[in-house]
Amino acid sequence: MDKLIALLTDFGFKDGFVGTVKGVIKSINPKADIIDISHEISSFDILEASIILNASYKYFPKKTIFVCVVDPGVGTERKPILVETEKYYFIAPDNGLLTLPLKNEKIKKIIHLTNEKYFLSRDTETFHGRDIFAPVAAYLSKGIPVEEFGQEIKNINQIDFPWPQKRNNKIIGQIIKFDKFGNAITNLEYIPESFKEIRLKNHIITKICQNFQEGEKNKPNLIKGSFGFYEIFIPEGNAKEILKLNKGDTIEIFV
Repeated sequence: MDKLIALLTDFGFKDGFVGTVKGVIKSINPKADIIDISHEISSFDILEASIILNASYKYFPKKTIFVCVVDPGVGTERKPILVETEKYYFIAPDNGLLTLPLKNEKIKKIIHLTNEKYFLSRDTETFHGRDIFAPVAAYLSKGIPVEEFGQEIKNINQIDFPWPQKRNNKIIGQIIKFDKFGNAITNLEYIPESFKEIRLKNHIITKICQNFQEGEKNKPNLIKGSFGFYEIFIPEGNAKEILKLNKGDTIEIFV
């Protein structure tokens, strides 16, 4: 049975890159079923790609092949890799993009993609999404064993994720991303129920909301969001703009 292929890139839709990648996959496996996760990752933002992939992949059918291309180092010595876990396959540059999703996955094999038999012939090293990742995904979806694509390796690169810091009686988190609505995604996965107060700039947050309508207008509110992290929001408003927030701004949890 042909496997599902899911795409995550920073290509956008202006220049035809996404369509080209899909064309390569369909040329090799016309029966391939392709789903777009997103092609609007901020250019070169490996951390954002890892966050979005981590929030998405677990809702896909088992054996889905994730092709993830946010690749500022394309054409350099960074490795193209294929990771097989107990449930999924991930094809990506070895630049840390897979850090968050692989944190909770049991890895079976990591393959350095070197077998040119499964690549497109090329005269440039600027579009590995088209020339390496797409054809490998297509052949994998047809049942080619992972071992055929290259040599097995033991480790891959990790991004230096900015996990919260604990200091004395407080947890210090930070904003790591903004979503389409202007909500500020923090790096906080857990907040103790017994917290005393939460500070953001000159604002104090005293409760965690269960839905977006519980929040106070024109003030920062906190909710556990679908990315798996707590996020700052304003009901039906853009928290980023209204509160003048920036990536890296700190949020303090007093416990």
